[in-house]
Amino acid sequence: MDRFFAIVNPAAGGGRSAKLAGPALARLREKGLKVDVIASTGHGHAVELAREAYDQGYRKFLAVGGDGTAHEILNGIFAGRTGVNRIALGFLPLGTGNSFLRDFAKDGAAASLQALVEGRTRTVDLLRLRHAGGEVYSFNLLSVGFTADVAALTNRMFKPFGDLGYLLGVFVRVAQLRRRPMALRCDDDTEWDEGRTLFVTFNNSKYTGGTMLIAPDADPSDGLIEFVRWGPIGRLGLLRTLPRLYDGSHIQHPLASRRAVRHVEFKAAGPVDIMIDGEVATLECRTLDVVPGAVDVFI
Repeated sequence: MDRFFAIVNPAAGGGRSAKLAGPALARLREKGLKVDVIASTGHGHAVELAREAYDQGYRKFLAVGGDGTAHEILNGIFAGRTGVNRIALGFLPLGTGNSFLRDFAKDGAAASLQALVEGRTRTVDLLRLRHAGGEVYSFNLLSVGFTADVAALTNRMFKPFGDLGYLLGVFVRVAQLRRRPMALRCDDDTEWDEGRTLFVTFNNSKYTGGTMLIAPDADPSDGLIEFVRWGPIGRLGLLRTLPRLYDGSHIQHPLASRRAVRHVEFKAAGPVDIMIDGEVATLECRTLDVVPGAVDVFI
């Protein structure tokens, strides 16, 4: 089927998506793209819509909103299936963060629109987390600890403020700072890493929270998971080095480390809050793997 199935999240970007989606889609139609459009009505609805559209034969999808919209579309297509036919995903980034597209262009919205018009795609990986209740896919990152704490607070209280809201969440969580262990091992490790951390992140792409360069060495097409860890830094040390999270130089901090891995195993210790593509879920994590070249992205 040579038609796009566009899912609009009207709540994305504090309601900005609802105002801008119509004109943006009209521009695509003027350029000759065939687009069928439906709006999601709440959290998780885009998962159902994407699953039904895939079953009906759609293979081109368009996320009209933020990273959360794209996340739901991909999980509607991939989660719980043993095999997926090749699909392509485009973005009309009208949401709050839109972190993923920053890996490819400074002006992700314009670049994405141009790629859709030209039919230009790039193959990217996905990350697959298996947990006690099933599986979930990520195209951006998964994170536990400080970053998940910030995302949970930002989504609950500060999301309408965009990038500023995320920064507000950061400062509140600095005041409430928690450093806790996340027992895991990667690839051929024989010993469990159970040290206390500020956060651990498993990245497919570089950015989170819009402009936070959390994983400067990540490459969404290299078939690897960029594993970034920051040890139990204190409040004062975190405040001093906080700007380094925005230029990627935090990786050089003595308490920071990074590895490129393919498989992560978690020691079950009950459910934890985990940020997945900007959304927060409480899951009992089992394993994390990379799915190389899983999807074509218009960019």
